[in-house]
Amino acid sequence: MAERSTKKLDRILRVRALQLDLSRADEARAAEKLASETALRHRIAQLAANVAPSPSPMPTTALGFAASAHLRDRLHQSAAAVDARVAQAERGVGMARDAARSARRDHKAVEKLIERAEIDAALKALRDLETLPATASRKRHDPC
Repeated sequence: MAERSTKKLDRILRVRALQLDLSRADEARAAEKLASETALRHRIAQLAANVAPSPSPMPTTALGFAASAHLRDRLHQSAAAVDARVAQAERGVGMARDAARSARRDHKAVEKLIERAEIDAALKALRDLETLPATASRKRHDPC
């Protein structure tokens, strides 16, 4: 019975270890996605700053103003979309962090169950030794 229980606990521990590794990988993937989206947001902000109108010594045509205004508008639309993607990535990181925390907690719980089973087995072995009948001590004659 005890052997079956230890095999079962070992199998559960392996499964929980796999789940922990997968949740850690998901957490790393979500953090990488967040970093990528944040970098994209900064790049779009830089592009928008470069297209912003600035005083120049040469006169600019109306067509140039319209083109730069159109580009700024498109960049602001992209920035809004990226902000939504960053918010989604932040939620993904939070969910992945919670999943990893839960997997860590489950893994530790199984480890504690295994430790408890080992302690119980050791205590049972001690109790079994205590209940053994006493053996008559033989006199040992050493050579004099």
